[in-house]
Amino acid sequence: MKKIINKYKTHYKDGKFIPPTLTAFALLISSLIVNFYASVYAAERASSSVTDIILSNFRTFDVDGLFIYGGFMLVAIITILCLLEPKKLPFIVKSISLFILIRALFITLTHIGPFPNQIIISSQDFLSYFSSGSDLFFSGHTGLPFLMALIYWNNKLIRFIFIALSLIFGVIVLLGHLHYTIDVVSAFFITYTIFHISEVFFKKDLGLFAA
Repeated sequence: MKKIINKYKTHYKDGKFIPPTLTAFALLISSLIVNFYASVYAAERASSSVTDIILSNFRTFDVDGLFIYGGFMLVAIITILCLLEPKKLPFIVKSISLFILIRALFITLTHIGPFPNQIIISSQDFLSYFSSGSDLFFSGHTGLPFLMALIYWNNKLIRFIFIALSLIFGVIVLLGHLHYTIDVVSAFFITYTIFHISEVFFKKDLGLFAA
């Protein structure tokens, strides 16, 4: 604990890390607001569902708990990583914010309705602040851990954990029919592009991350 406290003293005593950190959280809050309204718009515009090469060929499984608490676990892991290494926080938070903003753009462009026999999320009232259930393309549960794997690519253990989580979440949302197959598969390709956009847009923060 003392070592972590010393890290904060080192990074924030001269004020150099304060502006990028504040900017990161401002961007995160803005992205969540945009995502909320994009999700509402997607729900209002949702059309009929379509068939799916995988979902149409197996029954729905009850993955309610895995979907909800797995998401909480993912957020907790990312938060811990940020708290343990304050110099890495600005790049991580800004990259996640960009991920949310780009996903919000995608869901406003795609209005396919949810698959008809998807599971009912028991905590829908809470999740409605973040998702309408019609914000399908692309899968955030799959893409976010993959983004973290790319960010921590040089750390083999963390990379493996996040890649594993990405694959597990991809399977979970398919088992629950919460996303179409294209939502899950495309998440890897789109997230890879988002990461490289972050490297360009947040180059200074990436330098702090690698320092």
